[in-house]
Amino acid sequence: MTRGKARGEDNVKSIKPQVLAALSGAVQAFLAAEEEALQAAALSLAAAPSFGPPPNLWGLAGRQGAMQLRLLMQRRSLR
Repeated sequence: MTRGKARGEDNVKSIKPQVLAALSGAVQAFLAAEEEALQAAALSLAAAPSFGPPPNLWGLAGRQGAMQLRLLMQRRSLR
């Protein structure tokens, strides 16, 4: 190895220009496909449907109150 040259510089010079162009084109196509797949995944997550309407908090509070009243009656706290 000679001084002043990069480590892989001799190897790059020995590759034919057509092969180097084909390799760089394949890498560029792969990167473009990956980027497109990531954008499609991001769009599908953004357009995901919601899980339904929000819970009825007044209804839940009423149920909780009824259950608490039943618990107190079972404990015979209310007479």
